[in-house]
Amino acid sequence: MSKPAHATEILPAAVARALKDLGENLALARQRRKESQRTWASRLSVSVPTLIRMEKGDPSVGMGVYATALWLMGRHAALPEVAAPAQDLNALEQDIEAVRQRSKRLSRKPEQAL
Repeated sequence: MSKPAHATEILPAAVARALKDLGENLALARQRRKESQRTWASRLSVSVPTLIRMEKGDPSVGMGVYATALWLMGRHAALPEVAAPAQDLNALEQDIEAVRQRSKRLSRKPEQAL
């Protein structure tokens, strides 16, 4: 077994909670479909212990496993939207601030004589 990445050991609390919630939602989706852990794990091409870890929100479970579970639910199309540029408010704020700074610099330059 490979050594877990250090990043999974120092997750921000909000991220750990989001993964836990995602895992619980995936477990609920499986249960609502009346699928056993063994069947669902087989459909995901993972072991039952990996499925259990995913359903607990374990950050060391690969993104592909989570994405495939979403695919089994018919929700994989929502994945790109999670990081869509239009949803990246921090980057939007940075872009706006850059335009403001550029505008200030331009307004300070004296007009050159022709």
